[in-house]
Amino acid sequence: MEIQHEHLITKGEFFIRDDQNRKIAVMTYVMANDTTINILHTIVEEELEGQGIGRKLVDAAVQFARKEGYKIMADCPYAASVFRKTPEYKDVLAN
Repeated sequence: MEIQHEHLITKGEFFIRDDQNRKIAVMTYVMANDTTINILHTIVEEELEGQGIGRKLVDAAVQFARKEGYKIMADCPYAASVFRKTPEYKDVLAN
């Protein structure tokens, strides 16, 4: 399963599509300002639960933030939980 990314000027999402081209896992974000991503929602279809897909979506956002020089804040409870449990992501967290 490949994580895809769509980034528009003020918002974006990381997602996985199934064979019918349906998005079966999605993490959405908005640009809080010119340098900060705010993760809003992470949704993983029931058939993918327990496979670490949500965490992979968060990791993709972290890699994107590092590449682009962005910071991340997380209004999404799931993403916020991943950040609390993963000290290696501290470098991209917005203060």
